Amino acid sequence: MSASYDIIVIGSGPGGYVTAIRAAQLGFRTAIVEREHLGGICLNWGCIPTKALLRSAEIHHYMERAEDYGLSAGKPGFDMGKIVARSRGVSRQLNAGVGFLLKKNKVDVIWGEATVTRAAVNGKPAAITVKPSQKKAMQPQPPEPKGVSGPGDYEAKHIILATGARPRVLPGQEPDGKLVWTYFEAMVPPELPISLLVIGSGAIGIEFASFYRAFGTEVTVVEVLPQILPVEDAEIAALARKRLEKRGVKFLTGAKVTGLDRKKDSVVATIDDGRAQQKIEVSRVLAAVGVVGNIENLGLEKLGVKTERGCVVTDGLGRTNAPGLYAIGDVAGPPMLAHKAEHEGVLCVEAIKGLPVHAMEKTRIPGCTYCDPQVASVGLTEAKAKEAGYDIRVGRFPFIGNGKAIALGEPEGLVKTIFEKSTGKLLGAHMVGAEVTELIHSFVVAMNLETTEEDLIASVFPHPTLSETIHESVLDAWGRAIHI
Repeated sequence: MSASYDIIVIGSGPGGYVTAIRAAQLGFRTAIVEREHLGGICLNWGCIPTKALLRSAEIHHYMERAEDYGLSAGKPGFDMGKIVARSRGVSRQLNAGVGFLLKKNKVDVIWGEATVTRAAVNGKPAAITVKPSQKKAMQPQPPEPKGVSGPGDYEAKHIILATGARPRVLPGQEPDGKLVWTYFEAMVPPELPISLLVIGSGAIGIEFASFYRAFGTEVTVVEVLPQILPVEDAEIAALARKRLEKRGVKFLTGAKVTGLDRKKDSVVATIDDGRAQQKIEVSRVLAAVGVVGNIENLGLEKLGVKTERGCVVTDGLGRTNAPGLYAIGDVAGPPMLAHKAEHEGVLCVEAIKGLPVHAMEKTRIPGCTYCDPQVASVGLTEAKAKEAGYDIRVGRFPFIGNGKAIALGEPEGLVKTIFEKSTGKLLGAHMVGAEVTELIHSFVVAMNLETTEEDLIASVFPHPTLSETIHESVLDAWGRAIHI
């Protein structure tokens, strides 16, 4: 063997590198295997660079509204090349930061593609073989830390899969890099398309719809379900749709794309809503119908590792059915969110260390969509709470009743809270409006502390802030709202 470790993590996305750093902090000799770029999809082609793009769109929108704030700015322009360049620069900065953190924590980096060749059986540690990567890094890597390794055989007492996920591809909607995009191509357009068809209205689809519409692209979103943002509370999703439609985004819900006819520089899409078919011609198509776990070519089949719906099956602490083999993050199943991956990885290595940990409660994982307006939520929707048999109280508070929202020029929004009537238990919280992705954590903390409505009502919220909408929505659930 080239080297032996306590823990080897395969994949350096948010779940992987955080897991490796925490393992090193706990005293484990740790290595991480990466085939392409430190930070994984999230830092390089997902969470972070998309937020940089959306920030440019947000500022452009405010420049268009300068007169509303008593300012003069003229007609704003933009350079898509520079917008994309800024986004890539942000990504490179964080990519380099991950390399620094791994070096600081003495985590060895092994470049290449790993296959698990042995589980931890018969007193032997688990083992992997690393081969040269077939994936070319899409951006420069930071300087290699001292002790970086390459292809070879390695063994470890514990191997943690953190290989993430990739865009789901449906038959007939295969991306070609030019006319039909995944989020990879959508993040680096060579020019602004005149029109864009987005297939799927989850977080990825809606964020890109919001971004492109902000710069003038004609955007149509097709969703097979009757509601956009299907995982969100129906009332919140309806308000988000109304705001997006006001901006000019068109929605076709309860419909599906049944065909894509690719022309020289456009695509003719056939859309069926169950009653009739229509054809629309667009410059580009973005397929945003979710992601699927990267479970291939890892050697899992030979080891008999149980998988389900394209993901590795684990218990609440990342353990698979193969001794010494674990999985965390997207490859371990939904919700496929970076913060879930990070927390899951920390729980996994702390459990390996023997620390007292509890399995993650997935209903307490917040979800955020960074479109305009922003959408954020945690816990049960109103429909799910009723379906679960709860007798509930629902509180609502609109942004129009909040002084800070009005001062910001952002009076359109809503905070909705759901409680169990008999106990005051907080079951769910749902928001749409300015900066709600920065507000949702208050409800996450409250749920983790098993806070009741009494505790939230007794809390003092600073004035004037958007956070006061949280307080008022709780008051409203008990018929005590002041400002509506």
